[in-house]
Amino acid sequence: MILELLAVVALILAAVPALLYLWNSFLFRRAPNRELASGLKISVLIPARNEERSIAACVESVLASRHVQLEVIVLDDHSEDRTAQIVRQISRNDSRLRFEPAPPLPPGWCGKQHACFALSKLARYPILSFLDADVRLAPDALARMAAFLTESKAGLVSGFPRQETGTFLEKLLIPLIHWLLLCYLPLWGMRHSRRSAFGAGCGQWFMTPREAYEKAGGHEAIKESLHDGLTLPRAYRRAGYLTGICETTDLAVCRMYRSGSAVCNGLAKNAHEGMGSATAIVPWTILLLGGSLLPLAIVPRLHAAWRFRQSWIGALFHPVGIVCLVAIQWYALVRRSIGQPVGWKGRITRPVPRRSPDPPSP
Repeated sequence: MILELLAVVALILAAVPALLYLWNSFLFRRAPNRELASGLKISVLIPARNEERSIAACVESVLASRHVQLEVIVLDDHSEDRTAQIVRQISRNDSRLRFEPAPPLPPGWCGKQHACFALSKLARYPILSFLDADVRLAPDALARMAAFLTESKAGLVSGFPRQETGTFLEKLLIPLIHWLLLCYLPLWGMRHSRRSAFGAGCGQWFMTPREAYEKAGGHEAIKESLHDGLTLPRAYRRAGYLTGICETTDLAVCRMYRSGSAVCNGLAKNAHEGMGSATAIVPWTILLLGGSLLPLAIVPRLHAAWRFRQSWIGALFHPVGIVCLVAIQWYALVRRSIGQPVGWKGRITRPVPRRSPDPPSP
């Protein structure tokens, strides 16, 4: 009897995310395949800390954008490599690119949020596009994202780029970004409700009108956060704005990490604001291990690999990836509990208290 009950529970835990994935697949659309009138003014704002391997490709892809009037500002967040030299060299040949050094990091701020806030103060144009330094855009990406911003009537939109992966752990874990989003977040609720619980995005690429950014408090509203993909959309929703997401597999490419250890540290550093908080980790462990290891759960994972151009290795080893993901969440929780939080790029992070009773999101 107990075994039968456990089997039924596991089936439910697998079937519900699979059905939600199916529904969300029809709602998670690409940015409109049209562009707004030429000359739309956009400030592309790129925080960069030790990004010498990717910054040139990122900046050059943005400068190749069509149908928009650009300014591109790179803020060097106290890099210890050649990031500043590379950006300065490119700026000599294109006046649209500006290089700025970051001011000192004040107490109580996360480095990325402070850099983005400083960038917003330097921007001159009415639309702000925050872009991570490891993202490369297609020439029509900014124009199409601006069209999506207008069409969605949202205060903040973000795109989910195609994720490049190299090492085995990258292939196992990075593609879970799309899978978790579509299996556990009702996109219908995101579109029709302003509740902060429906707020989610991809911190690699945000776009917002300056007016909405300032009214929502911008990055200052989440200054301690390490997980802007969750906390920035929720700040907008608390200010009364809708937020939106779209698929940008055809518009943007990102290589987040380049080693297995970087993947683990990267996922662990912001775990406490997502699945790895003390209140969320047990429910998420049950949800993921209870249902995601069944064959039914692998069907959406295989579909995601095809649709988002992901590694088939990661899809075929999906149960292994889930176990690794859960283990990283527990690792981050234990590290934080003993006063040794995971650091990132030479900075030690501290846990951020939850600001609202929102249920956990991936």
